[in-house]
Amino acid sequence: MGTELQYKQPKSLLNKGTGFLAGYTHSLNPYTGCSFACSYCYVRQMPVSLFRPLEWGSWVDVKQGAAELLEKELARAKKKGKVTIFMSSSTDPYQPAEYKERVTRALLEVMAAEPPDFLLVQTRSPLVTRDTDLLLRLGSRVRVSLTVETDLEQVRRLFTPSAPPVAARLKALRKLKEAGIATQATVAPVLPSSPAFAGLLAGVTDRVCVDDYFMGDGSGGKRTGRLGLSELYEQIGRQDWYHPSAYLEVLHRMEQVFGAERVFVSQKGFEP
Repeated sequence: MGTELQYKQPKSLLNKGTGFLAGYTHSLNPYTGCSFACSYCYVRQMPVSLFRPLEWGSWVDVKQGAAELLEKELARAKKKGKVTIFMSSSTDPYQPAEYKERVTRALLEVMAAEPPDFLLVQTRSPLVTRDTDLLLRLGSRVRVSLTVETDLEQVRRLFTPSAPPVAARLKALRKLKEAGIATQATVAPVLPSSPAFAGLLAGVTDRVCVDDYFMGDGSGGKRTGRLGLSELYEQIGRQDWYHPSAYLEVLHRMEQVFGAERVFVSQKGFEP
């Protein structure tokens, strides 16, 4: 599926942290839309997608002038008090458009010069390693949360065919860790995985967050339920994984390897 890029001039960038992100003062999205088009993405059921005539994943809005706007908004926000930023809540800041458009890198340059109190970078793309230099400048003020929903590549291809392969994400986590950048592997949503999954993650990161549709989509799983995902689970005969208790097995495996103090569940794992 091709992606149509549209260039927009946003009036604001920093949004108040609410709901699932209430622990943050702000959320920040370099783009609107996401060409990874993951089958389970809760944003598919939000107005930004529902009221757009084009299919989710086929369009991306590039926010022009984002760095200059962030510089002004960040300065104002810091005058009011502590600033913690979640990037990003409704798009992937390192989706394919970022290779050329470099909006996310421009925003990181602003934050490296005038750091917020904390920044969480949420992505599933190995492209994040390109910006190691800027992430290092943020030091202890940043954590990269890289999504790895499963260790089974065939499952990844079924649920997120346009997203980066599992091996590439594991390699990215390793590179970030070796560079001295704080990371976590985000098993969100929990997809069918093997007993070896926890061991693979332990080799590339020191921290894990486990989340699923029922805890993390903002509606107790109802928003995700409208996407027809049960059919995908039926295709691989793993309907048992599409259940509110399925995450417990993965959680147990992670705790066995990482220790309970380094494994977090849902909202707690994303907080500053």
